[in-house]
Amino acid sequence: MAANVGERVGAEKLFNEVQGKYPRLVKVLADQGFNGEEYVTRIENLFGFIFEIVNKVLGVGGFQVQPKRWIVERTFGWLIWNRRLVKDYEENTEVSKAFIQLAMIRLMLKQLAS
Repeated sequence: MAANVGERVGAEKLFNEVQGKYPRLVKVLADQGFNGEEYVTRIENLFGFIFEIVNKVLGVGGFQVQPKRWIVERTFGWLIWNRRLVKDYEENTEVSKAFIQLAMIRLMLKQLAS
């Protein structure tokens, strides 16, 4: 997707692509950039999942780790253990996608083996 596409428009395009492909997808977490009651309601009605905005903890100033954000950061940390995923070497996005899937399969197999 082009860099000049806004995150709300990009999210809707992504949701259109995955609609019906992942029946176990029940909840999507988003940051405060997607805030707005009517936007959240619209997304939930269009795509049929819970669209939850993860807000900062009130009363805490300065930098803070957002709740549930560590899930995404941890996954990125796992992926960079694979040499081909440290840098974006691939010209074709399908190849990048395949390497990410292989890395996640490897992680799942490792988890099952222990």
